[in-house]
Amino acid sequence: MDFARPRIAAPVTTLDAPDPWSPASLRLVCLDIDDTLIDFSAAGRRALAALLGRSDLWSRWERITDRFVALVVAGEVDYASMHFRRTQCFLGELEMAADDAEVRRFEEKRKDLVRRSWRLFHDVLPCLEWLRAAGVLLAAVTNASGAHQRAKLADLGLAHFFNFVAIAGEIGVAKPDPVMFHSVCARLGCDPSEAAHVGDKLGTDAVGARDAGLEGVWLDRHESGAEVPEGVHVINGLDELPQLLVSEFARIGVPAQR
Repeated sequence: MDFARPRIAAPVTTLDAPDPWSPASLRLVCLDIDDTLIDFSAAGRRALAALLGRSDLWSRWERITDRFVALVVAGEVDYASMHFRRTQCFLGELEMAADDAEVRRFEEKRKDLVRRSWRLFHDVLPCLEWLRAAGVLLAAVTNASGAHQRAKLADLGLAHFFNFVAIAGEIGVAKPDPVMFHSVCARLGCDPSEAAHVGDKLGTDAVGARDAGLEGVWLDRHESGAEVPEGVHVINGLDELPQLLVSEFARIGVPAQR
């Protein structure tokens, strides 16, 4: 599969010299996990609503989560501690007095509810099957906990699709740091110019990948209408990804979409 960039005639200096204008091969497609492959936010919302009897607190939970995940990425806390401290902070902001044992019980109940309601988006399996048939390498690239992410991929039947699962806490950096993307490419033996990354976060996924030298693809499932930076591609569902790869990047070597 090749990136379809404009070809400009160039003089040939030697018979063996590579054509400097030849497009790079697309060898690797990276995908975010949460809210790209798995409808994680919906599961999280349902869990909080069930535990609290109200459905208006998800944005607060996300804000607190982002703050504590940043501490994990910075190496200041591990994921187990983060989960406890995040829940403790969340309950504290709601002025729900809770001792450590109560915080742990709340978090365990929340995790159990989330696990039982994980769902794939409807367009995930057809897209992954198409990509595998196209012969490209696949990597799952996530800033979340490795144990939780691997459990999700296994539970939902996705693990066998991926050649590599890249976990920020294990690599030591997180998206959008270019090192995260470059580490995945190095692990799978390809250049960043031979890879594309797809994710639901415009800055963290698409812009981060673009800035690291990959093709950045923003999965805007909610059709937000946000301004898309130069050099970033946008799709509204993974069912649009094969067409994007064919029409924008690839010239030959891809199967017909089923």
